[in-house]
Amino acid sequence: MSEIRARLVEDMKTSMKNKDKNRLSTIRMALAAFKQKEVDERVEVTEDDVISILTKMIKQRKDSAEQFKRAGREELAQKELDEIEILQVYLPKPLSEDEIIEIIQRAILEVGASSVKDMGKIMSVIKAELNGRADMGKVGSMIKSQLS
Repeated sequence: MSEIRARLVEDMKTSMKNKDKNRLSTIRMALAAFKQKEVDERVEVTEDDVISILTKMIKQRKDSAEQFKRAGREELAQKELDEIEILQVYLPKPLSEDEIIEIIQRAILEVGASSVKDMGKIMSVIKAELNGRADMGKVGSMIKSQLS
């Protein structure tokens, strides 16, 4: 069992004891997502899978919160934002912009990239290192700005 998943299970027990319903339901939702992946793909989820699933869940909640705000449903938007806060605790510490730029520059040198056409090669080199620690959409635009 991955380290993050083990922490989630322990925190679920703590949330049950403390009767923290919001935290408990969010943790259960995350654990259910891990279990779903295991059942669907018949594999044990790895630490990278856990990070990927949590990142995806956070992104979905950000989108939902935005939709709820536009529809004037502030209470539902706040619920989504609360879930984001709970889930982010389990992700690795995000990298600063300077750290990301440094990693990108190293990858550019490693690959020998000279144009935006080499972006895929750079992304494949840095993806594992940045997994869960940076928004890959922003990283893509940072790579483009470095190459142009």
